[in-house]
Amino acid sequence: MSTNNPFARLPETASFTVTSTTVTDGAAWPVEQYSGLSGIPGGKDVSPQLSWSGAPEGTRSYAVTVYDPDAPTGSGFWHWAVADIPATVTELLEGAGDDTGSSLPEGAFQLPNDARMARFIGAAPPAGHGPHRYFIVVHALDVATIGVDTEATPAVLGFTMAGHILGRAVLTATAETPA
Repeated sequence: MSTNNPFARLPETASFTVTSTTVTDGAAWPVEQYSGLSGIPGGKDVSPQLSWSGAPEGTRSYAVTVYDPDAPTGSGFWHWAVADIPATVTELLEGAGDDTGSSLPEGAFQLPNDARMARFIGAAPPAGHGPHRYFIVVHALDVATIGVDTEATPAVLGFTMAGHILGRAVLTATAETPA
């Protein structure tokens, strides 16, 4: 696991709370959150359940991202990005990040991840590469819609959000594939 902190060079923001019935902060992903699409035995690419509270006043929408800074790419790996979640929504159901996104709230949409699929793709660290961290982040934004194209990358979403983030709620999951 690297010491790369994906927030180290970003402006500090208020924090609020995110919890999950799927994964505990600092714990390993359950096998269902590993990537079956990448051939991990038992992996099902099921997005985690997330609930959040205490967002800063003025929050007009949310975005959710899942990012692995430990992927051996030089740029990490984006597993999931959801934009334009209405400010009235404070939960995403487990599995909301499937191919259809039909369980996402009205108006919200998934961006293509680094596998170029507009859905959640589970953990798949290379065998023997050691443990990886997965930053599950709910971003509270000061705009109702972030204005990115549905085909934009999660990095473009992050760049576009940078000046609109009021707060950030973070859970970290881990995963490792034995050699």
